[in-house]
Amino acid sequence: MDTATSIANNASRPVKERGKREQIIRAALQVFAEHGLHGTPVPPIADQAGVGVGTLYRYFDGKEALINAAFCDAKQRLQDHLLTDLDLLDPSRALFDTLWARLTSFARNEPETFQFLEIQDHHSYLTPESRSQEQALLIPLGMMVIIGQRNGLLSDRLKPDLAIALFWGAFVGIFKAERLNYLTLTDDDLKRARDACWLAMANDTANGVTS
Repeated sequence: MDTATSIANNASRPVKERGKREQIIRAALQVFAEHGLHGTPVPPIADQAGVGVGTLYRYFDGKEALINAAFCDAKQRLQDHLLTDLDLLDPSRALFDTLWARLTSFARNEPETFQFLEIQDHHSYLTPESRSQEQALLIPLGMMVIIGQRNGLLSDRLKPDLAIALFWGAFVGIFKAERLNYLTLTDDDLKRARDACWLAMANDTANGVTS
C-alpha cells in the first residue's frame, strides 16, 4: 500500500466509525421504542443494527451507555427540528402554532424516536451529560413561557415548568392514544387539541384561536 492510499484510508476511518455508531444508535431507538428498556438485552439491538455483539461493545460499554447515547441523539434531533431559526424571546400565538406543527411533523416523521422520548424509564439511567442535553431543550422553552407571562400573552396561573409539562403531556398523550388505536387523529383533531392547549396557557385577553 502506497503512502497516499494509506493516508486516504486513515482519513476515511473516522467517517466510517461515526456511521457505524449512528447505525447502532438508530437501531437502539427502534428496539427500545418497541420493547422498552428493562426487558431489552443488547443482542437484539446488534441484530437490528446488522452488527455483531462484539462490534457493538467496541462503540458502547453496555446497555446503559447505549441508552444515554440514544437519548442524547433523540433530544438533539428534536431540539434541532423544533427550535431552529425560531425566536423564542418573542413569543406569540403564531410561534405557539409553529412549535405545535413542528412537534407534529417530528412525531409523524420519526415515530420510533418520538416513542422512545415518551419512555419515562430512561430517566433512571441518565448521566449528567444526558440531563444537560435535556435542559438544552427545556431551558429555552421555559424562557419563552416566562417572557410570555411577563408581557401578558400567557397566563401566570401556571408556573412555567407546569405549563410546559401540560403542553408536552397533552401532545404525547394524544399521539400515544393514536399509536394504541384508541383514536385516529385527523388534521382537524390536531388543530382542536392545539387550540385547547393554547386556551389552557394563554392570558384571557390573548386566547383567540386560528384556523
